[in-house]
Amino acid sequence: MSPRFDETITTRDRLRELVGDPGHRVLDKVIDHVDDICATYIAASPYLVVATRGADGLLDLSPRGDPAGFVHVLDAKTLIVPDRPGNRRVDSFENLLTNPEVALLFVIPGHAFTLRVSGKGSIVRHALLQERLSVDGKPPGLLLAVGVEEAFLHCAKSIARAGLWKPERWPDTSGVPSLAEGMVAHGKLSESVEGMQGIIDEDYETRMY
Repeated sequence: MSPRFDETITTRDRLRELVGDPGHRVLDKVIDHVDDICATYIAASPYLVVATRGADGLLDLSPRGDPAGFVHVLDAKTLIVPDRPGNRRVDSFENLLTNPEVALLFVIPGHAFTLRVSGKGSIVRHALLQERLSVDGKPPGLLLAVGVEEAFLHCAKSIARAGLWKPERWPDTSGVPSLAEGMVAHGKLSESVEGMQGIIDEDYETRMY
C-alpha cells in the first residue's frame, strides 16, 4: 500500500529547512505581561477564544463574547474572564482542574491583527469582581483567572486571506445545516429539528446572562 502522504515532518531541523527561521522582529515582540498596548486592545475586544487541554490530552477551544472590554485586566500579570450561562459542559473549567495551561486569542472586528496571551488558568470566585463584571444586573457565577506568562500581537494574514471583515467575500451559507439539525443528527435526539430550534431560540432569549 502506498503511503498516504509524500512526507511526514518529524524533526525541527527538517521543519526549519522547509520553513526557515523567524526574524528578530517576530521573536522580540513577545512580552511576559499585559502592558498598556495589550490592555487597550483587550478593552476594545468583544470576542476571544480560550484554549485548554483535557485529562485525555485533547485540546479544547471555547469561544467567549460580551460587550467590548468584558475581560478585566486585574494587573499586568492577571486577566479575569467572566463565565456566562451556557450548556453547563464547562469543558474549559474541567480541563483546568487537571491542566492549568491556558491560551487566549483576542479579536477586534475590523482589525487585521489579534492578541495572543498564554499562561496558567484557575477557576475563582470574588464577590467584588463578580459584581463589577455583571451584565443586566446578573453577575457571573465563576471567573477564569489567567496568570499571564506570554503576550504578543499577531499580524494575522489569515484574516486578510479569509476576507473575514469583508462581507462581499463571505461565502453562501444557505446550504449549511443549522445548529438544531446538527444536534438532532449527532446526538440522535428524539426531538424534531423544529423542536430543537425552539429550545435553542428560547435559551438565547432567556439565558443570555
